[in-house]
Amino acid sequence: MNRPKIRFRPLDGILLLDKPAGMSSNAALQAARRLFRAEKGGHTGSLDPLATGLLPLCFGEATKLAGLLLGSDKAYEAGIVLGTTTDTDDADGQPLRRRPVPALDRAGLEAALAPFTGVLQQRAPVYSALKQGGEPLYARARRGEAIEAPVRQVEVRAIELLDFAGDRLRIRVTCGTGTYIRSLARDLGEALGCGAHIASLRRLWVDPFREPRMHTLEELEALAEGAGEAALDACLLPLSAGLAGFPRIELDEAEAARFSLGQRLRGPWPAAEPAGVFTRGGRPLGLGSVEADGRLSPQRLFRPALEPGCGG
Repeated sequence: MNRPKIRFRPLDGILLLDKPAGMSSNAALQAARRLFRAEKGGHTGSLDPLATGLLPLCFGEATKLAGLLLGSDKAYEAGIVLGTTTDTDDADGQPLRRRPVPALDRAGLEAALAPFTGVLQQRAPVYSALKQGGEPLYARARRGEAIEAPVRQVEVRAIELLDFAGDRLRIRVTCGTGTYIRSLARDLGEALGCGAHIASLRRLWVDPFREPRMHTLEELEALAEGAGEAALDACLLPLSAGLAGFPRIELDEAEAARFSLGQRLRGPWPAAEPAGVFTRGGRPLGLGSVEADGRLSPQRLFRPALEPGCGG
């Protein structure tokens, strides 16, 4: 039996999805997009299939914020297994080498973790979505090609050892954009002389969503079947929620009209790039850049969107 064709609709808003394990970020996006019948959608940075937790999804005009949210700070809780390295640096990969785990105590583990905070030079996993020559590394790795994964500068704000027993430990990591927790686990294992890989990974928050109310796909499916689209749409955050971490500029009616036409404005605003630009009534107009002389230039403009609710 053929499924009825989905009639997609204009829809603006941000969904804080609790991604399930075993599903790619893009598959999770497409599943949610079908449920909401959203014409346009994007996510704000991939989670590994093994990982669970916060995956902000942007629909409609909110996709203009996806790049900003991609660069935000994030926090993870990770389970690490010592003694075995894998080709993917996590439990989904094939074992490459097994080594004995040294006797460890909390003080020794915390001392081993300490060098992995601050600004680091980190080599990405071979199986990653980073592109070389326009192709993701994981695609080349799956073909068996020899790959030299890039080394990038990342920043780890904090690592907390939550608990440990035998060859397993659990940590909480707060980090900046581009940090691979798989790489951190791999490098920690090498520092301990036994190797390591990620057994579980959960993303706890992404700025500015520090205490997120996440929705599972199962919860959303139940709402779609039992309560309808109005209940689904109530799960969306407005565009303004995605701008909460940026400087805010409010314009009067005349200024808002000029800004929405792409015109520059001069005012008493402090330098900022980017800034969220709103009407005085709180409707988001777009993203702007304020130069040192107080001149505001439009960067990305939003079409008129409903606030709150963002249904179209």
